[in-house]
Amino acid sequence: MKFNEVEKSLKEGKKIKLASWKNAYWHYDKEKDTIMNHFEEDGSPEVPIAALFPHFLIWMTRDTWEVVGEESAAVPSDTYSFGDAINFLKAGKKVARKGWNGKDMFLFLATDIEFHTEADLSCVSNLEGDLTLPAIVMKTADDRFCVGWLASQTDMLADDWFTVE
Repeated sequence: MKFNEVEKSLKEGKKIKLASWKNAYWHYDKEKDTIMNHFEEDGSPEVPIAALFPHFLIWMTRDTWEVVGEESAAVPSDTYSFGDAINFLKAGKKVARKGWNGKDMFLFLATDIEFHTEADLSCVSNLEGDLTLPAIVMKTADDRFCVGWLASQTDMLADDWFTVE
């Protein structure tokens, strides 16, 4: 659902969240007369969403809001924004864009990649053969891997991202 529909659900006492959030949600606190954010981590204190500025401004532009525990036909389950795509990558999912021309292309987050080279790397101390920082990898249309994929401005502004099964 779009954010302009969220207020009614909150006023009805429902919890709402973005589709990409696992355990976080917002709810309306009648005593404080404000929308509160419940964090993903158990035991974290809830805070008014105003304390999360400017993130809540970005979240308000999303159209993937849903009521916690309810399936909603209004939630576009097939596509989402780049920010949501990044969250799905971090959660171990594969993502792609409907706007890509290549067949069967997708992205995933790699946390361990072995590499081999003929280059003399003796100038580097403590070099290990595994990737030490996560990297976004693209599976290309010709069935290769592009390690360290970079998003274009078009990719970052697109709302046609989807999860690849």
